Amino acid sequence: MDRRQEISDFLSSRRAKITPEQAGLPVYGGDARRVPGLRREEVASLAGVSVDYYTRLERGNALGVSDGVLDCLARALQLSEAERTHLCDLVRSADGAVPPSGAHAPRIPPAVLRILHAVVGLPAYVRTPRFDTLAANQLGRALFSPFMHGRTLPVNNARFILLDPRAIDFFPDWETIAKDTIAALRWQVGRSPHDEALVDLVDELSAHSELFRTRWADHDVRIHRGGVKAIRHPAVGDLSVSYESMTVDSDAGLILTVYSAEPDSSSEKALGRLADWAATVADEQSTQAPTG
Repeated sequence: MDRRQEISDFLSSRRAKITPEQAGLPVYGGDARRVPGLRREEVASLAGVSVDYYTRLERGNALGVSDGVLDCLARALQLSEAERTHLCDLVRSADGAVPPSGAHAPRIPPAVLRILHAVVGLPAYVRTPRFDTLAANQLGRALFSPFMHGRTLPVNNARFILLDPRAIDFFPDWETIAKDTIAALRWQVGRSPHDEALVDLVDELSAHSELFRTRWADHDVRIHRGGVKAIRHPAVGDLSVSYESMTVDSDAGLILTVYSAEPDSSSEKALGRLADWAATVADEQSTQAPTG
Protein backbone atom coordinates (compact mmCIF):
# COMPACT_ATOMS: atom_id res chain seq x y z
CA MET A 1 0.00 0.00 0.00
CA ASP A 2 1.18 3.53 -0.84
CA ARG A 3 1.70 5.09 2.59
CA ARG A 4 1.96 8.64 1.22
CA GLN A 5 -1.42 8.19 -0.45
CA GLU A 6 -2.85 6.67 2.74
CA ILE A 7 -1.79 9.75 4.73
CA SER A 8 -3.18 12.08 2.08
CA ASP A 9 -6.52 10.29 1.83
CA PHE A 10 -6.92 10.00 5.59
CA LEU A 11 -6.21 13.66 6.34
CA SER A 12 -8.41 14.93 3.53
CA SER A 13 -11.25 12.62 4.61
CA ARG A 14 -11.04 13.85 8.21
CA ARG A 15 -10.88 17.49 7.06
CA ALA A 16 -14.06 16.95 5.03
CA LYS A 17 -15.91 15.73 8.14
CA ILE A 18 -15.37 18.89 10.23
CA THR A 19 -17.55 21.91 9.51
CA PRO A 20 -16.41 25.45 10.35
CA GLU A 21 -19.15 25.59 13.00
CA GLN A 22 -17.84 22.42 14.66
CA ALA A 23 -14.32 23.88 14.60
CA GLY A 24 -15.50 27.11 16.22
CA LEU A 25 -14.71 29.24 13.18
CA PRO A 26 -16.83 32.21 12.11
CA VAL A 27 -19.07 31.61 9.10
CA TYR A 28 -20.18 34.46 6.86
CA GLY A 29 -23.16 34.56 4.56
CA GLY A 30 -21.09 34.82 1.40
CA ASP A 31 -18.71 32.04 2.39
CA ALA A 32 -19.75 29.55 -0.30
CA ARG A 33 -17.79 26.29 -0.24
CA ARG A 34 -17.32 23.99 -3.18
CA VAL A 35 -16.64 21.01 -0.92
CA PRO A 36 -17.81 20.18 2.62
CA GLY A 37 -15.59 20.56 5.63
CA LEU A 38 -12.63 22.76 6.43
CA ARG A 39 -10.23 24.32 3.99
CA ARG A 40 -6.53 23.49 4.26
CA GLU A 41 -5.68 26.97 5.49
CA GLU A 42 -8.26 26.63 8.25
CA VAL A 43 -6.79 23.35 9.45
CA ALA A 44 -3.31 24.88 9.35
CA SER A 45 -4.46 27.85 11.41
CA LEU A 46 -6.20 25.65 13.99
CA ALA A 47 -3.13 23.41 14.26
CA GLY A 48 -0.67 26.30 14.48
CA VAL A 49 1.35 25.38 11.37
CA SER A 50 1.87 27.13 8.06
CA VAL A 51 -0.43 26.46 5.13
CA ASP A 52 2.52 25.21 3.06
CA TYR A 53 3.54 22.80 5.82
CA TYR A 54 0.05 21.36 6.19
CA THR A 55 -0.37 21.14 2.41
CA ARG A 56 2.84 19.11 2.11
CA LEU A 57 1.66 16.86 4.91
CA GLU A 58 -1.76 16.28 3.34
CA ARG A 59 0.03 15.36 0.13
CA GLY A 60 1.72 12.56 2.05
CA ASN A 61 5.09 14.17 2.79
CA ALA A 62 5.27 13.19 6.47
CA LEU A 63 9.02 12.79 6.92
CA GLY A 64 10.20 14.25 10.20
CA VAL A 65 6.76 15.24 11.51
CA SER A 66 6.94 15.51 15.30
CA ASP A 67 4.48 14.06 17.83
CA GLY A 68 3.70 17.63 18.89
CA VAL A 69 2.53 18.55 15.41
CA LEU A 70 0.46 15.37 15.20
CA ASP A 71 -1.17 16.23 18.53
CA CYS A 72 -2.04 19.69 17.21
CA LEU A 73 -3.50 18.21 14.03
CA ALA A 74 -5.49 15.68 16.05
CA ARG A 75 -7.05 18.51 18.06
CA ALA A 76 -7.71 20.65 15.00
CA LEU A 77 -9.41 17.77 13.18
CA GLN A 78 -11.12 16.53 16.36
CA LEU A 79 -9.75 13.03 15.88
CA SER A 80 -10.89 10.18 18.07
CA GLU A 81 -8.37 8.03 19.92
CA ALA A 82 -8.44 5.47 17.13
CA GLU A 83 -8.03 8.15 14.45
CA ARG A 84 -5.12 9.79 16.24
CA THR A 85 -3.23 6.52 16.70
CA HIS A 86 -3.97 5.65 13.08
CA LEU A 87 -2.47 8.94 11.89
CA CYS A 88 0.62 8.35 14.04
CA ASP A 89 0.96 4.82 12.68
CA LEU A 90 0.73 6.06 9.09
CA VAL A 91 3.38 8.71 9.72
CA ARG A 92 5.71 6.24 11.44
CA SER A 93 5.37 3.75 8.62
CA ALA A 94 6.08 6.50 6.08
CA ASP A 95 9.28 7.17 8.04
CA GLY A 96 10.17 3.48 7.75
CA ALA A 97 9.85 3.01 11.51
CA VAL A 98 7.52 -0.01 11.35
CA PRO A 99 9.34 -3.34 11.01
CA PRO A 100 8.10 -5.94 8.51
CA SER A 101 5.87 -8.68 9.87
CA GLY A 102 5.39 -12.21 8.61
CA ALA A 103 2.33 -13.79 7.06
CA HIS A 104 2.26 -16.90 9.23
CA ALA A 105 -0.13 -17.37 12.12
CA PRO A 106 1.71 -17.07 15.45
CA ARG A 107 2.05 -20.01 17.78
CA ILE A 108 -0.15 -19.80 20.86
CA PRO A 109 1.91 -20.14 24.04
CA PRO A 110 0.76 -23.01 26.32
CA ALA A 111 -0.01 -20.53 29.12
CA VAL A 112 -2.43 -18.66 26.84
CA LEU A 113 -4.16 -21.92 25.92
CA ARG A 114 -4.52 -22.75 29.60
CA ILE A 115 -6.13 -19.37 30.22
CA LEU A 116 -8.50 -19.89 27.28
CA HIS A 117 -9.72 -23.29 28.42
CA ALA A 118 -9.92 -22.17 32.05
CA VAL A 119 -12.70 -19.79 31.01
CA VAL A 120 -15.67 -22.00 31.95
CA GLY A 121 -19.27 -21.10 31.21
CA LEU A 122 -18.39 -18.24 28.86
CA PRO A 123 -17.58 -18.33 25.13
CA ALA A 124 -13.98 -17.34 24.44
CA TYR A 125 -11.43 -17.48 21.66
CA VAL A 126 -7.92 -16.29 20.84
CA ARG A 127 -7.40 -14.31 17.65
CA THR A 128 -4.82 -12.24 15.83
CA PRO A 129 -5.28 -8.50 15.13
CA ARG A 130 -6.31 -9.41 11.58
CA PHE A 131 -9.23 -11.47 13.00
CA ASP A 132 -7.79 -14.96 12.50
CA THR A 133 -9.32 -17.11 15.26
CA LEU A 134 -6.54 -19.51 16.27
CA ALA A 135 -8.22 -21.36 19.15
CA ALA A 136 -11.55 -21.38 20.97
CA ASN A 137 -13.01 -23.07 24.01
CA GLN A 138 -15.96 -25.41 23.57
CA LEU A 139 -18.59 -22.75 24.19
CA GLY A 140 -16.78 -20.31 21.92
CA ARG A 141 -16.91 -22.82 19.07
CA ALA A 142 -20.57 -23.41 19.83
CA LEU A 143 -21.52 -19.73 19.86
CA PHE A 144 -19.87 -19.19 16.48
CA SER A 145 -20.70 -22.62 15.10
CA PRO A 146 -21.77 -21.33 11.65
CA PHE A 147 -18.13 -20.63 10.83
CA MET A 148 -16.23 -22.70 13.41
CA HIS A 149 -18.13 -25.96 13.80
CA GLY A 150 -16.43 -28.84 12.05
CA ARG A 151 -13.61 -26.64 10.75
CA THR A 152 -9.93 -26.69 11.51
CA LEU A 153 -8.70 -23.45 12.99
CA PRO A 154 -7.55 -20.83 12.14
CA VAL A 155 -10.60 -19.28 10.51
CA ASN A 156 -10.95 -15.59 9.71
CA ASN A 157 -13.84 -13.75 11.37
CA ALA A 158 -13.76 -10.83 8.93
CA ARG A 159 -13.98 -13.16 5.95
CA PHE A 160 -17.08 -14.80 7.45
CA ILE A 161 -18.76 -11.48 8.28
CA LEU A 162 -18.17 -9.90 4.88
CA LEU A 163 -18.22 -12.82 2.44
CA ASP A 164 -20.38 -15.59 3.94
CA PRO A 165 -24.14 -15.10 3.29
CA ARG A 166 -24.93 -16.86 6.59
CA ALA A 167 -23.47 -13.91 8.49
CA ILE A 168 -26.44 -11.71 7.53
CA ASP A 169 -28.83 -14.06 9.34
CA PHE A 170 -26.41 -14.75 12.19
CA PHE A 171 -25.95 -11.05 13.02
CA PRO A 172 -29.32 -9.20 13.06
CA ASP A 173 -27.35 -5.92 13.00
CA TRP A 174 -25.07 -7.24 10.28
CA GLU A 175 -24.31 -3.93 8.54
CA THR A 176 -23.08 -2.31 11.77
CA ILE A 177 -20.96 -5.38 12.57
CA ALA A 178 -19.53 -5.30 9.05
CA LYS A 179 -18.71 -1.57 9.18
CA ASP A 180 -17.04 -1.94 12.59
CA THR A 181 -14.97 -4.85 11.28
CA ILE A 182 -13.85 -2.86 8.24
CA ALA A 183 -12.90 0.11 10.43
CA ALA A 184 -10.93 -2.18 12.75
CA LEU A 185 -9.08 -3.70 9.78
CA ARG A 186 -8.28 -0.21 8.46
CA TRP A 187 -6.82 0.70 11.86
CA GLN A 188 -4.76 -2.51 11.89
CA VAL A 189 -3.37 -1.86 8.42
CA GLY A 190 -2.00 1.41 9.75
CA ARG A 191 -0.29 -0.48 12.57
CA SER A 192 1.06 -3.34 10.44
CA PRO A 193 1.59 -2.08 6.90
CA HIS A 194 4.00 -4.92 6.06
CA ASP A 195 1.75 -7.76 7.26
CA GLU A 196 1.47 -9.73 4.02
CA ALA A 197 -1.49 -11.83 5.20
CA LEU A 198 -3.37 -8.69 6.22
CA VAL A 199 -2.72 -7.05 2.85
CA ASP A 200 -3.87 -10.25 1.10
CA LEU A 201 -7.05 -10.26 3.21
CA VAL A 202 -7.79 -6.64 2.32
CA ASP A 203 -7.26 -7.44 -1.37
CA GLU A 204 -9.60 -10.44 -1.15
CA LEU A 205 -12.33 -8.50 0.64
CA SER A 206 -11.97 -5.61 -1.81
CA ALA A 207 -12.40 -7.99 -4.73
CA HIS A 208 -15.52 -9.72 -3.41
CA SER A 209 -17.42 -7.26 -1.18
CA GLU A 210 -18.96 -4.04 -2.47
CA LEU A 211 -19.66 -2.91 1.10
CA PHE A 212 -16.00 -3.40 1.95
CA ARG A 213 -14.84 -1.34 -1.03
CA THR A 214 -17.25 1.47 -0.18
CA ARG A 215 -16.48 1.62 3.53
CA TRP A 216 -12.74 1.15 3.03
CA ALA A 217 -12.68 4.29 0.91
CA ASP A 218 -14.20 6.24 3.83
CA HIS A 219 -10.99 5.76 5.87
CA ASP A 220 -12.94 5.27 9.11
CA VAL A 221 -10.96 3.53 11.86
CA ARG A 222 -11.95 1.78 15.08
CA ILE A 223 -10.14 0.15 17.99
CA HIS A 224 -11.83 -3.21 18.54
CA ARG A 225 -11.90 -3.60 22.33
CA GLY A 226 -15.42 -4.37 23.44
CA GLY A 227 -19.11 -3.91 22.90
CA VAL A 228 -22.41 -5.74 22.56
CA LYS A 229 -23.47 -8.09 19.78
CA ALA A 230 -26.90 -9.40 18.92
CA ILE A 231 -26.73 -12.96 17.61
CA ARG A 232 -29.41 -15.16 16.03
CA HIS A 233 -28.05 -18.62 16.75
CA PRO A 234 -29.43 -21.55 14.72
CA ALA A 235 -29.56 -23.79 17.82
CA VAL A 236 -30.74 -21.49 20.63
CA GLY A 237 -32.30 -18.46 18.95
CA ASP A 238 -31.73 -14.78 19.66
CA LEU A 239 -29.33 -13.59 22.33
CA SER A 240 -27.41 -10.43 23.22
CA VAL A 241 -23.86 -10.79 24.51
CA SER A 242 -21.24 -8.33 25.68
CA TYR A 243 -17.63 -8.92 24.71
CA GLU A 244 -14.28 -7.71 25.94
CA SER A 245 -10.98 -8.14 24.10
CA MET A 246 -7.64 -8.10 25.89
CA THR A 247 -4.07 -8.61 24.70
CA VAL A 248 -2.59 -11.80 26.15
CA ASP A 249 0.66 -11.90 24.16
CA SER A 250 1.88 -8.49 23.03
CA ASP A 251 4.87 -9.89 21.12
CA ALA A 252 2.67 -12.08 18.92
CA GLY A 253 -0.27 -9.69 19.02
CA LEU A 254 -2.62 -12.35 20.39
CA ILE A 255 -5.99 -11.19 21.69
CA LEU A 256 -8.35 -13.06 24.01
CA THR A 257 -12.04 -12.23 23.47
CA VAL A 258 -14.61 -13.33 26.06
CA TYR A 259 -18.40 -13.08 25.73
CA SER A 260 -20.95 -12.86 28.54
CA ALA A 261 -24.64 -12.17 29.07
CA GLU A 262 -26.49 -10.15 31.69
CA PRO A 263 -27.23 -12.25 34.80
CA ASP A 264 -30.71 -13.83 34.86
CA SER A 265 -31.43 -12.61 31.35
CA SER A 266 -32.91 -14.63 28.50
CA SER A 267 -29.49 -14.43 26.83
CA GLU A 268 -27.81 -16.03 29.86
CA LYS A 269 -30.36 -18.84 29.69
CA ALA A 270 -29.64 -19.18 25.97
CA LEU A 271 -25.91 -19.54 26.74
CA GLY A 272 -26.82 -22.31 29.18
CA ARG A 273 -28.79 -24.13 26.49
CA LEU A 274 -25.90 -23.56 24.11
CA ALA A 275 -23.50 -25.18 26.58
CA ASP A 276 -25.79 -28.25 26.75
CA TRP A 277 -25.98 -28.34 22.96
CA ALA A 278 -22.19 -28.08 22.65
CA ALA A 279 -21.70 -30.93 25.14
CA THR A 280 -24.17 -33.10 23.21
CA VAL A 281 -22.38 -32.41 19.93
CA ALA A 282 -19.01 -33.21 21.55
CA ASP A 283 -20.38 -36.51 22.92
CA GLU A 284 -21.76 -37.45 19.50
CA GLN A 285 -18.44 -36.70 17.83
CA SER A 286 -16.51 -38.76 20.40
CA THR A 287 -18.94 -41.66 19.89
CA GLN A 288 -18.54 -41.49 16.12
CA ALA A 289 -14.74 -41.22 16.26
CA PRO A 290 -12.96 -44.37 14.98
CA THR A 291 -11.27 -46.52 17.55
CA GLY A 292 -7.78 -47.95 17.14
